[in-house]
Amino acid sequence: MVTWHAQQAWLGGTGLESDVAIVTDGGSITEVQPGSVVDADRYLSGVVIPGLVSAHSHAFHRLLRGRTHGARGDFWSWRRSMYELARTLTPESYRELATEVFAEMVDAGVTTVGEFHYLHHRPDGAPYDDPNAVGIALIEAATVAGIRMTLLDTAYLSSDVSGAPPTPDQIRFSDGSIDAWRDRVAMLAAAVADREMVRLGVAAHSVRGVPIDDLATVAATAVELDLPFHIHVSEQRAENEACRTHHGLSPVGLLSREGALTPRTTLVHATHLEEGDIELIAAAGSMVCLCPTTEADLGDGIGPAIELASAGVPLCLGSDSNAVIDILREAHRLEHHDRLRLLRRGVHSPSALMAAATTTGMRSLGWSDRGIAAGGVADFVVVDPTSADLRGTGGSIEAIVLSATRASITEVVIGGIPHTPR
Repeated sequence: MVTWHAQQAWLGGTGLESDVAIVTDGGSITEVQPGSVVDADRYLSGVVIPGLVSAHSHAFHRLLRGRTHGARGDFWSWRRSMYELARTLTPESYRELATEVFAEMVDAGVTTVGEFHYLHHRPDGAPYDDPNAVGIALIEAATVAGIRMTLLDTAYLSSDVSGAPPTPDQIRFSDGSIDAWRDRVAMLAAAVADREMVRLGVAAHSVRGVPIDDLATVAATAVELDLPFHIHVSEQRAENEACRTHHGLSPVGLLSREGALTPRTTLVHATHLEEGDIELIAAAGSMVCLCPTTEADLGDGIGPAIELASAGVPLCLGSDSNAVIDILREAHRLEHHDRLRLLRRGVHSPSALMAAATTTGMRSLGWSDRGIAAGGVADFVVVDPTSADLRGTGGSIEAIVLSATRASITEVVIGGIPHTPR
């Protein structure tokens, strides 16, 4: 048992609590006492918040940082560079890369990552001797970095909404059939069963990447194995147009018809939702993961965040392409994007932005969303209210989610283990 004394802490309300005793046992929180002056084993000087969560990450995209951002074009031209990069990776090189990416996340106060993993096989599509060699490499990278991870094993079986086969650029992403994907996922589930800091989730890449007949199977696999289910949705208008042409529905409408919208579902991006989509998402109890820095970098557009939140849809955040790894920046981008779109200020409450950056991401990834409370995981970070970002603000929740960056984070605790940012 370890008792931590937090000078101030966010416990999920609209403000901060002072002199908070946080008792942990291994990787779990057993007791939280605000206003408590007790002898502590560890003292946390600053504002303690739950661990930040990147609920949507593609670790290998990090290699594109600084190499594609000045280029003209759009998402589709950027994707060509991503495919070229994907062809070069091996399990060994990806393990080394991902270890660095996950270590950078820990430095930035990210204690849990949802790794959306679809780079499964050799460049020619042939499986490695271990069909999950790349997934295992990612798990090993997370273990070395000390980050908590949900590995979202992704089905990627087609190149467009018509169900056409994968292109040569996509062939290493594909298992060839939905049954082969399920078999490999079952093997991976067994491999991660005894890992305390790693969980498995499943994903369909998109309505472009999984044929309509297989979407329901991916969603049913999530139910069968009691796993989170994630999918890219409506990131591009072209996806919506193609889906309507082939299926007569928006991507969200198609997922609803196929039974793939449930409380375990997280829709990633949801940038170009159509009329009626928000109502379907809300009625299903599904979540949405927004990735504002990536959506801005790729010129994707600005999604209807406050409309989703107002309908009762839980929002979380992701670093996605990892062009930027700073979930606090994602939080204030979320607010600022809606301010620019709606021409008004104070769209999202500070506590809602904090929840999007922390506890809702945990729920999306299948972990406890209690935050700093009994029964929660022992993941928390310390924000320095005297940092250059926050000096003079008092370190309020409003100041943290609208002004702080990763530079304000001084201590990181994951599973009860302290990590000092490099």
